[in-house]
Amino acid sequence: MSPTGTARDDPGAPVVDLFTIESLTVDVYRAPVTRPVRTSFGSMPDRPAVIVTALSADGIQGYGEVWCNFPEPAAGYRADLITCVLAPAIVGRPWQGPEAVFHHLSEGFRLVGIQAGEPGPFAQCIAGIDIALWDMAARRARLPLWRFLGGSGSGRVPAYASGIGPENPAGQAAAARAQGHRAFKLKVGFGKRRDLASLDRMRSELGRGTTIAVDANQAWSPGEARSMIRSLAPYAPAWLEEPIPADRPDADWRNLADGSPIPLAGGENLVGEAAFDTAIETGALAVIQPDVTKWGGISGCLPVAGRVLAAGRRYCPHHLGAGIGVLASAHLLAAAGGDGLLEVDCNPNPLRKGLAQPFPRLIDGRLFLSDAPGLGVTPDDAVSGLRVDGNR
Repeated sequence: MSPTGTARDDPGAPVVDLFTIESLTVDVYRAPVTRPVRTSFGSMPDRPAVIVTALSADGIQGYGEVWCNFPEPAAGYRADLITCVLAPAIVGRPWQGPEAVFHHLSEGFRLVGIQAGEPGPFAQCIAGIDIALWDMAARRARLPLWRFLGGSGSGRVPAYASGIGPENPAGQAAAARAQGHRAFKLKVGFGKRRDLASLDRMRSELGRGTTIAVDANQAWSPGEARSMIRSLAPYAPAWLEEPIPADRPDADWRNLADGSPIPLAGGENLVGEAAFDTAIETGALAVIQPDVTKWGGISGCLPVAGRVLAAGRRYCPHHLGAGIGVLASAHLLAAAGGDGLLEVDCNPNPLRKGLAQPFPRLIDGRLFLSDAPGLGVTPDDAVSGLRVDGNR
C-alpha cells in the first residue's frame, strides 16, 4: 500500500488531481505545563509545536506538524527553515500530488542538509509539509485521509497511553485508564532501582494482563541493556523501546535481540527508506516505529509501514507532540492496517486537543476517527494565545 498521486497504474493508489500551492505558512506554539515530560536524556519544561498550513489555489487548506521537541530553540528554527528555504521552492507551482512535492524537496535539499550537517531538521520540515499536503488532498477529494490512502476498516484505531514517567507512574496510569486507555507505556532509564519500582507499581495498579511497554530512550550501553532486560522480563513488557542508542551498530541490536525475551522496538530516530529497510532486514526490531513528523510524512511512512507488515513485524507509529501529529499517525495506522497501537501522549498538553478540533473520542482503548475530510480537524482559536511567533 503506497501513496502516490502520480502512479495511476496502481489500482490501490489514491488519485490526486493537479494542484497549485497558493501559500505555505507556519505557526509556532509553546504551551506551559505544570509537570515536565521526562526522558532519560532530558526533560521538556513546556510543550512546543510547529504547525504548517498549506493553501491550494482553489482555497482548500491542509495542516501538518513538524517535530520540534529538542532543544528549546528547535521550534523557531524549523519554522524559519520552512518559511525562508523550503516554501519558496514549491509555492506557486503546479504539482501532481503530495508525493511529487515530497520527492522534490527531499532530493533538492539533500546535499544542503548534508553540507549544513542538518539532515534531521530538513527531514522534519519536509515531513510536516507532506502531512499538510496530504490533508489538503484528502479534503479536496472529500474523503477522510485514512480512506483516501486506501484504508478499508472501521477507522477505530487501537491506542496506548504514552509518556508515563517516574513521578507517580501508577497514578498517571490510573488517570490514563480513566480517560479510556487500555494499554500503557512507561519511561525508564532513571536507574535500575527506580525503573523496577515504577514498573512494579504500574503492574500492581493495572493488573498482570494489561499491556505495558517500556521505553528507555537510548539510555543504556549494550551490557547495561542486557542486565536490565533480565530484570524487566518478569514484568512481561509488551516491548522494550530503544534500550541502546539508535546509532549503535546493527550487530549490537541483533545480539541484544537474540538474547532478549522482551521484543525490541525502535524507529523514531531512523531517517530514510534505506535505514528502515536495513532495520527490517537485520531483524532485531519486532516493533518498528516511524515518526510521521520526524521523517517521511505520509509519503515516506505509509510505504515503510507496508514493508514492516509484509515482513511480519508490528507497525506502531511513534509520536510525542501536538494534535496534528497524533491524527496523522492515527490515519496512517488506519490505512496501513495490522495489529499495531497508536501512541497517544497522556501528559498534560493544551496543544494536543487544542490544535486538533474536534479531537476524536477515545473509547475502551480505541480512537474513533471521523468521516470528515482529510485529518478531520482544525486548530482551535482558543489556543491562539499560545502562538509565540504568529503567522510567519
